[in-house]
Amino acid sequence: MSGGGGRLLAISDLHVAHQENRAIVEGLRPTSDDDWLLVAGDVGELSEDIEWALSLLSRRFAQVVWAPGNHELWTTSQDPLRLRGQERYEALVALCRGLGVLTPEDPYAVWRGPGGPVTVAPLFVLYDYSFRVPGATTKERSLALAEANGIVCTDEFFLHPDPHPSREAWCETRVAVTEARLAACDPELPTILVNHYPLVREPTRILRYPDFAQWCGTVRTADWHRRFRARAVVYGHLHIPRTTWHDGVRFEEVSVGYPREWRRPGHPRPGLRSILPEEGR
Repeated sequence: MSGGGGRLLAISDLHVAHQENRAIVEGLRPTSDDDWLLVAGDVGELSEDIEWALSLLSRRFAQVVWAPGNHELWTTSQDPLRLRGQERYEALVALCRGLGVLTPEDPYAVWRGPGGPVTVAPLFVLYDYSFRVPGATTKERSLALAEANGIVCTDEFFLHPDPHPSREAWCETRVAVTEARLAACDPELPTILVNHYPLVREPTRILRYPDFAQWCGTVRTADWHRRFRARAVVYGHLHIPRTTWHDGVRFEEVSVGYPREWRRPGHPRPGLRSILPEEGR
């Protein structure tokens, strides 16, 4: 895939079950025919909502690239797609392919517009509870401490790991598969890594409820931004849109979040973030 212009744009955590967020998605438009859009997960919970949003965006942008969040993987009684775990993920990959949307299961595309060429790698690695509550040496202790503080992630009820024995086992498998694919990328090209969760723990330090960090990634990816030549890391999940730097690499949290969050005074206005070229350049 190639192009001489356009921008590599990003957004995440669209949560289109909320009508206000659906209106935001309806207003997302490219600034040129060559713009690509990176969607870093949590489009919605229901398969019909996910299809609506990605179908709309795929018609507007030259290329849409999707990495799954935790909400897409929920299996709820309201969704006619009742598949669980790996089977649900595979069904969503098939849905995306039918729309021309690239997924973590497809060959990584190369962005050749401004700031390129770079390999654009959507990732699906989940989490393994290794961002534990301070003082906890096991997952069980970390979860117990969080629960005592009133913190329990909804994933514990709706994100099933089938056929894997646990979410952390699924994460281990996904990390191994993804690491091998990234290692096989063209070593001459930098990368844009797109993942729902931050690849390092540092961005979680400012969470309003720090115990929630254990559902936000894995220590197994802590050096990926260095090892795999990241020009930028794009993520969401935290609902704290901002730019940070880690080991000289730009990390962009690009989430919209829930209406109650983005309506707060001083919260960044929901919208697209330019990854390449960088904002202000």
